[in-house]
Amino acid sequence: MPFENFSVIESTLREGEQFSTATFDTAHKLKIAHTLNDFGAEFIEMTSPSASPQSEADIKAVVKEGLKTKILTHIRCNLEDAKRALDTGVDGLDVVIGTSPQLMQHSHGKSIRQIIDLAAEVMNFIRSQKPDIILRFSTEDTFRSREVDLLRVYLAVAELGMVNRLGVADTVGVATPTQVYNMVHQLVRLTHLDIEFHGHNDSGCAIANATAALEAGATHIDTTILGIGERNGITPLGGLVARLYTLNRSYVSKYNLKMLPQIDKMIAEMCDLDIPFNNYITGSSAFIHKAGIHAKAVLADPSTYEILRPEDFGLSREISIGHRLTGWNTIRDRAKTLGLGLSDDAVREVTKNIKKLADTKPLNLAEIDALLQEAEAKELVEAMEAGK
Repeated sequence: MPFENFSVIESTLREGEQFSTATFDTAHKLKIAHTLNDFGAEFIEMTSPSASPQSEADIKAVVKEGLKTKILTHIRCNLEDAKRALDTGVDGLDVVIGTSPQLMQHSHGKSIRQIIDLAAEVMNFIRSQKPDIILRFSTEDTFRSREVDLLRVYLAVAELGMVNRLGVADTVGVATPTQVYNMVHQLVRLTHLDIEFHGHNDSGCAIANATAALEAGATHIDTTILGIGERNGITPLGGLVARLYTLNRSYVSKYNLKMLPQIDKMIAEMCDLDIPFNNYITGSSAFIHKAGIHAKAVLADPSTYEILRPEDFGLSREISIGHRLTGWNTIRDRAKTLGLGLSDDAVREVTKNIKKLADTKPLNLAEIDALLQEAEAKELVEAMEAGK
């Protein structure tokens, strides 16, 4: 599987700006850009300078920082957008135009022949102005487009010999992993160009679709922090990392994984969000074990019920013990942590008491510790009396 050489195009500063509660000012954008640079993201994609004067100024401000991460901007397939984007000094342009019947009718109103002609004009202009700039051409709403139309457009653009990569976009989150695999595989075989995948999460398939794209030979995946974006957003950075980590940790070893909690928290605060309890890696429940049989095994060997190692992300696991599902092994482990020398019989008795009390209300750690300390004191008294 060709996972070793993929790159992230981190689009929090473009797709992420389309999220309902995202309003990033220049200071926010600089902080996000520096954080992603330190994380190791290969590319940062920013909103088109044609969106607003401030968007244009923000791109220039980020470009001036001289980051290792390459800065891209996402533009429509027209000359005016291209001219403004070239003036910002970005490392690359991500050019897009819709090819689905819906977008051809209600967005730009152009036929496939007109799309091809316009793409040739815009690509030629960009290359004539900056021969070395990174250049991507993408269709929008790829998976509701007619395959014959897509292939006409992609092959015509590839034959120009001017683009570095082609983009495939599941704009409304309708694609299945099989469809993504087949499309990407076909483009790799026919064009021999780098392929980028942009997948929305409307039906919960963004991570699976991104993985299928990589399996088929894609070289670039669009992500955003926490998956924020238009509607339900796109492939989340942490989710993609989690998926690839489980396949082989080496696939994501190039990134500073211990920054992920900081990165997710940063965007959650900027967008006034709570990180979902079940968020990949950084959710509050991600490394909590509760069931007694699970907890016993995890205490012996964490890999029994953990495919992700929390310490690789600067986090730690938690064994939840103050509930009716708790097992005596976890209570014994807590007693050892406290330095208590309780017998197994005493631990079992405390466990029974915890289960009984927890049927009414879960116990906190202080309450459990008090029960264990009380049990040890009782054992000491009994030992002293037996020795008289």
